[in-house]
Amino acid sequence: MEEFSPRILPLLWRRSVPARKAVGRPPRLSIDLVVSTAIRIADAEGLEAASMARVAAELSVATMSLYTYVPSRPELADLMVDEVFWARDLRGEGAFRDRVRHYAERTFAMYRAHPWLAEVSRARPPLGPGMLAEQEYVLAAVAALGLPLRQLNPAATAISAWVTSAARHEAESALLRRTTGLSTDEWWLQRGELWESWFDVEAHPTMTAIWNGGAFDRGADEQAQDAYEYGLGLLLEGIERWAELEGVEGAERSVEGDDRVP
Repeated sequence: MEEFSPRILPLLWRRSVPARKAVGRPPRLSIDLVVSTAIRIADAEGLEAASMARVAAELSVATMSLYTYVPSRPELADLMVDEVFWARDLRGEGAFRDRVRHYAERTFAMYRAHPWLAEVSRARPPLGPGMLAEQEYVLAAVAALGLPLRQLNPAATAISAWVTSAARHEAESALLRRTTGLSTDEWWLQRGELWESWFDVEAHPTMTAIWNGGAFDRGADEQAQDAYEYGLGLLLEGIERWAELEGVEGAERSVEGDDRVP
């Protein structure tokens, strides 16, 4: 069973409390330096490469001394994830769509700079300032539409899930290209025999019609981007439309209430 370690919260929120005055000899390293070194290794070689031993070697210290700063490898990974989340610097105001687009652009940029994030589960994120800053930003963007409070979290979660899924897919493709030496299009070309020898046009009439119509001509990455933009547009339009309906219904309820009360 995975157990929660209370040691991680003071590390994640280390910048939120005043630094204690050092007593005795100053430490050789800092948590920030350990985390930034691990991120640099992961950016270049993948998450697995950023082990405690490798980070210690990069910093020219014994591995055991690193544990005085970060208690374990899983906690180091949490610190790495929340650090790059926080570095997005999500702030600013504006119209709903502008704020969502800003969030999406910063999120894609984050995954492009740190493709190893695709190897990290988003189901149980580190409970640090980076994760909470993302939630606050997207919730505030949706709240500006005037939706009822009970609908804010579902709407914001849907936006975050859609954007993150697309950004992670792109990062995963980059990781696979790095490890295999093949782009996604090249991977599909190697499997051309599927279409020539095994694909049954009668069993897949819709796919065949789309193929004959040239809709599959664009590369895999371009198709993924098309799907992302299509889905995001529909999602945002749906949330905006729902906010409009809630506004109309709220006004009608207010008028009815005025009629009943002298």
